[in-house]
Amino acid sequence: MRIMFMGTPEFAIPSLEILLANNIEIASVVTAPDKPSGRGQQIGQSAVKKFAVHRGLDVLQPDSLRDPAFAEACRKLQPDLMVVVAFRILPPSVFSLPRLGAFNLHASLLPKYRGAAPINRAIIAGERESGVTTFFLGERVDTGAIILQARTPITEDMTAGELHDTLAEIGAEIVLHTTRRIEQENVVPRPQDEGAASGAPKIFKEECRINWTQSFDVVHNFIRGLSPSPCAYTFHQGTMLRTFRSRKSDTPHSRQPGTILECDERLLVAAGGGAVELLELQQEGRKRLPVAEFLKGYRMQAGEYLES
Repeated sequence: MRIMFMGTPEFAIPSLEILLANNIEIASVVTAPDKPSGRGQQIGQSAVKKFAVHRGLDVLQPDSLRDPAFAEACRKLQPDLMVVVAFRILPPSVFSLPRLGAFNLHASLLPKYRGAAPINRAIIAGERESGVTTFFLGERVDTGAIILQARTPITEDMTAGELHDTLAEIGAEIVLHTTRRIEQENVVPRPQDEGAASGAPKIFKEECRINWTQSFDVVHNFIRGLSPSPCAYTFHQGTMLRTFRSRKSDTPHSRQPGTILECDERLLVAAGGGAVELLELQQEGRKRLPVAEFLKGYRMQAGEYLES
């Protein structure tokens, strides 16, 4: 069976790797075009392209997925199946080409958290469980019939980055099982329950500022749900502080939300109904540090405020 694999970020690599390890033929890998990145604006390749080139795979990088030339290039490769993991929205002119169809791996238990940021949104919402779903592509994004799902718990202090890595590995196994089942014509897809659907839209920087008036558990979920990227932040006397890890604290207080309650060995900040202990911080333009190291080089005092 010949597969076209489509993906761009690190999340997609375990899925591509497991297909190769199981001797499944990869006709081509489709990924994002090279683009300038970083302060020097040097041309960078996607994580999937770097992996594919290292493994000697054919790579396609269309500027537009709707370009008829791209559809023709796909047709000439005669794929039996398309496997899509963390990629762009494919038009029907492309995903309808393979004789066995096209399926996508999504980092949520669909129909919950459809969209670009399912991992972040699930943790921010305080979910205790997440997972992955494979589904057949259709015209509406993330709405196709479900093939397989796998579940995993979200622990109280788990960050989005940690859940991302867990789901990438679980997802790879599900991609392999899905591929084998489709090859053996052993698939009974089931429609998604539209009544249970929820969205997970992309998160923008302006959404990432901490609101200390919210309850301490909401603030904690917000911080870990945005860590390490796009990252929650707050301000101390006009200086932006990026926050990567936190811990809930039921320390009683009667102070205004955002008040620094302690800043010696630990950094404890008042929030609604309790407090949040910040464990890992980064001053803008500086290194990311554990709070004990951060406080050695950054001056703040109990009674000062972090701004919502």
